[in-house]
Amino acid sequence: MIISFTFHALLVLVLAYFAAREGLIGQAAKKIAVQLIKQPPKPKPPAPKPPPVVVPKVAAAPKMAPPKVAAPPTMAPPTVAPPPTTLPSMVFGGGRDVISSSDPVQLYKGEIENAMLSRWDRPEDIDDGSFVAEVQVMVAQDGALSHPVWETGSGNKRWDDSVRQVLAAVTKMDGPPPTNFPPRITIKFDVQDAAQSLFQ
Repeated sequence: MIISFTFHALLVLVLAYFAAREGLIGQAAKKIAVQLIKQPPKPKPPAPKPPPVVVPKVAAAPKMAPPKVAAPPTMAPPTVAPPPTTLPSMVFGGGRDVISSSDPVQLYKGEIENAMLSRWDRPEDIDDGSFVAEVQVMVAQDGALSHPVWETGSGNKRWDDSVRQVLAAVTKMDGPPPTNFPPRITIKFDVQDAAQSLFQ
């Protein structure tokens, strides 16, 4: 074994000596070097460029002009007020109060009174300045007027009969009463109320 190893080692040394002498090893090394130089390493492909970032343009807000301040008006010199005028009084004795309420109950009651007093044909040849009659009537949901009940009378038959004729003539209103209207109301018949009803 030792002999075989020694023989092979000598053989390799002899071959290496002759190869170095003949330049075989040098030429082979040159070829390898030339091949390494001629084949440069392949360049890596460039990395893809990121897309450009588009920054949206913000429109500038329009400039607002400052509000114009109007100059204060010049004050005119004070003038002397004319003397107060005296107006005649509009208060009449014995007149009936005009209903100025917005309550639907009061308004509907005033319509019933005006309807009766405007149809009242009282006797004109009687001095009735102090005559008064009060009659209570029933008011139905459809505006019908019925079942009169006398509370006070004038004491004069002709005058009271004229009131009865009105109660018989006016038996229904044009429209129904409001929801909270009372079932019975009292109507007052006197000269001032009748005159006031004619002027309205």
